[in-house]
Amino acid sequence: MHKISLKDWVVLLTIVPTTLIGFGIGGYFSYSRYVELDEYLTLRAQSILEPIAIVGVEPIITKDRERLRRLIGTAHRNHSDIVKNITIFTADNQIFVTSAYHGETGLMRLKPGQEIPQKTVIETIPNYLIFRTPIYDEARQLTPNSVYENALGYIAVQIDRNKVQFKQQSQIVIALFIVIFGSLISAIFTFRLIKNVTRPVTSMVQAVDRIREGKLESRVSGQLIGELNFLKNGINAMAQSLGDYHDEMQRSIDQATVDLRESLEQFEIQNVELDIAKRKAQDANKVKSEFLANMSHELRTPLNGVIGFTRQVLKTPLSETQRDYLQTIERSANNLLAIINDILDFSKLDAGKMVIENIPFALRESIEETLTLLAPSAHKKNIELSLRIADQIPDSLIGDAMRIKQILINLANNAIKFTEKGSVCIDVDTENLSDGKAIIKVTVTDTGIGMNNDQQKTIFEAFGQADKSVTRLYGGTGLGLVISQRLAREMRGDIGFVSEVRRGSTFWYTFECEINPVSLGQPLLAQALENKSILYFEPHIHGRIATSDIMANWKMTVMPIESLDELSNALEQEQSYDYALISHDVTPTALPELKALITSLKEKIPSVHLAINSNSPSLQEVLIGCGATSCLSKPLTPARLARVLSPQEQSTGHQTIVALGQKAPIKVLAVDDNDANLKLIKALLTEQVQEVITASNGEEAVELCKSEKFALIFMDIQMPVMDGVTALKTIKANTFNDQTPIIAVTAHALSGEKEKLLVEGFSSYMTKPIDESMLKHTIYEYCDLELLSAPTLAEQLNAVGQTLSVKTEAIDWNLALSRTGNKVHLAKDMLSGLVSSLPETKLLIDDAITCQDVEQVKVLIHKLNGACCYTGVPALGKITQQIETMLKQNQSLDDLEPEFFEFFEHIEHVLKEAPTVLDNIDEMTISESASN
Repeated sequence: MHKISLKDWVVLLTIVPTTLIGFGIGGYFSYSRYVELDEYLTLRAQSILEPIAIVGVEPIITKDRERLRRLIGTAHRNHSDIVKNITIFTADNQIFVTSAYHGETGLMRLKPGQEIPQKTVIETIPNYLIFRTPIYDEARQLTPNSVYENALGYIAVQIDRNKVQFKQQSQIVIALFIVIFGSLISAIFTFRLIKNVTRPVTSMVQAVDRIREGKLESRVSGQLIGELNFLKNGINAMAQSLGDYHDEMQRSIDQATVDLRESLEQFEIQNVELDIAKRKAQDANKVKSEFLANMSHELRTPLNGVIGFTRQVLKTPLSETQRDYLQTIERSANNLLAIINDILDFSKLDAGKMVIENIPFALRESIEETLTLLAPSAHKKNIELSLRIADQIPDSLIGDAMRIKQILINLANNAIKFTEKGSVCIDVDTENLSDGKAIIKVTVTDTGIGMNNDQQKTIFEAFGQADKSVTRLYGGTGLGLVISQRLAREMRGDIGFVSEVRRGSTFWYTFECEINPVSLGQPLLAQALENKSILYFEPHIHGRIATSDIMANWKMTVMPIESLDELSNALEQEQSYDYALISHDVTPTALPELKALITSLKEKIPSVHLAINSNSPSLQEVLIGCGATSCLSKPLTPARLARVLSPQEQSTGHQTIVALGQKAPIKVLAVDDNDANLKLIKALLTEQVQEVITASNGEEAVELCKSEKFALIFMDIQMPVMDGVTALKTIKANTFNDQTPIIAVTAHALSGEKEKLLVEGFSSYMTKPIDESMLKHTIYEYCDLELLSAPTLAEQLNAVGQTLSVKTEAIDWNLALSRTGNKVHLAKDMLSGLVSSLPETKLLIDDAITCQDVEQVKVLIHKLNGACCYTGVPALGKITQQIETMLKQNQSLDDLEPEFFEFFEHIEHVLKEAPTVLDNIDEMTISESASN
């Protein structure tokens, strides 16, 4: 920013004010003189005109033109310097007499239609003024104050303004000259002041600048006037003092430098010692990591055996005492397994190796699945467990559903564990919806034991509990909340709580997800419930509000009741209901009362449904046998509620509705060197698009791209002949698919590898196993939105798939089905292919390890990792991915000996269990086909 100098200030404060004042005064007096001259001219004209108007009354009456001519002629001559013409007009606007017959009498005459003015008026024309005044015979007026009527005529005078205007202009010129003269005089004094004041000040400023630059020998010279001389002496004294201080400081710096050198030598010795200590700490940390990995394997392997064989023994005939002992063993083993998993999660978070996934998921389905797992423990303690999800929250999101559920399970488990009676309420709301992102807040409120202020301060400390006695009373490691807090922050959220002793606690956590434009959740077939009425009895206010909101959103007429008295009154009224939904805490003493209530309701309401705090199938059968249409376990979810309330013809038994959309009319290329993976991705893509072309390596893909145009290309990275990155660059450079989006697909990637692939030119990135919803989302993102129209209800009802429940310790058939889009035959073929290839793969990997061929091991592990992604072998897939990660981090085969031991053990488990699983799948498939 420009700064005004002292010289400029002097000019501004002297010349400018003087000039402004001069212009102000000159302008004022010029204007006053200008107005005075105009007034003078007007008064002079009136003094000529009005006497003639009085004297000329009698000559006009007697028609004595000669007398009037002499009169106006004399007046014209006496005032010839300003008068141009004097003319008298009769009442009919005719010239009676004029002083200049060759004058411009037309200008002086009134315009046709104008009346004679009753007093003197002025008309301004260029360079002239026309004055007109009426001529009245005042002697003939009836009264002195009466209005003059019937003027005898009027007299007009033409006044020349040129002389007056010349005088006015002269006044302005003189005033301007005086102002300019005054400004010049002010400027002379101003520049004199600048010479005596500002120039010495400028020289002193320059001297200060030189001193600031380090030239301490600089001084201000010359004899100055007044205070400036004192200032000069002060500057010179300051420069002398600074010079002295500089010399003293230099001596101090020299001494400090000597001291610093001695200190640096000491620091260097300490740094060497710290480096040695750091290496020892790194070695200890490595030993700790190896210990955790080894202990994870060594502890979980026998624990899995204990749990597995305990469950097998529980299936055999046992006495009550034996069953109780075995169930205690199972619970203890599960608790120990949970503790081990918590410690491992904590170590991953502590090392910064926890990876938050970003995959599409259905929020409501995930939360409802979580509460379904927690419901039995709540039912066992007769605790009311209820869920409310805000209607405005989008259901299709992109984030890490597993970690979201892990936090919810931890908070809800704690709430149930520390609540002896009362309720546990879960609310899911949104804090922000904008820019394609959603910030979700989950709140868990209980009526448990609560915490005091001291306990609240340590609640998020590792290996700590609110109270040391809590561990003995309730169990646990104290890691759950620490892990939950770090997971929430990893998902760009936070966690907090409010608690009061003996009044309960409220825990909440937030997380951020992207909003998925592709719908994932299955639509609820609740159209038939529209305009239906339902009588809803629920004493618990949170559950009553949550369930009432669900049914109100279905446009049902809901009558909520909170007490048995209100229920009796509602039944006595004449209003009819289509359904009754009764919530009840079933106890042995309350069962007869509930049966009687069902009987009384059935008399007035055709369809009676129950919601109870129990998941006992036998109890549900008893209640249905008493007349209830259905019996649900709490908490109530929209899916289960819609299923039991909807008309029966919408139910399809064991079939599950699969939402099928219209296939996008595009051609897609899929490239993968693994036959099983290529078969699967082709099957998944065939459901989404009209044409799928496959290639087994990058070279084949390049040849296809030279002859065909594709809308999308899914490219594996590690392939023989030509890898995915090379194929990408060749396609972009040498084919007409240079603008085609190419999606990278790989079974494994280290942190940062995604960014590297995007830099190479890939449009996006997908990890194996390929999630069907993620695949649909990718097609949605890179293709025309109109190609992916929403499915109609008829298409959804016509497309059904079978759900077969087969799960062992090593093989999860439901996971295999979900990875293949619920295609039973495809899932079975892929599992069979994996099982048949495992013996050879195991032998090849064992040989490569023996020969220390790291590259061959990497190739074999990568290929197996891709195959495990789709075949429902989670344990084998997890250890395979872990080994591949460590190989990519250049760890040696010797360091991976514990992992390979666990790896071969999982292969043996899969080979052992596979025949039984495949036989069960065949039997269940045959059974389903026969029943259909």
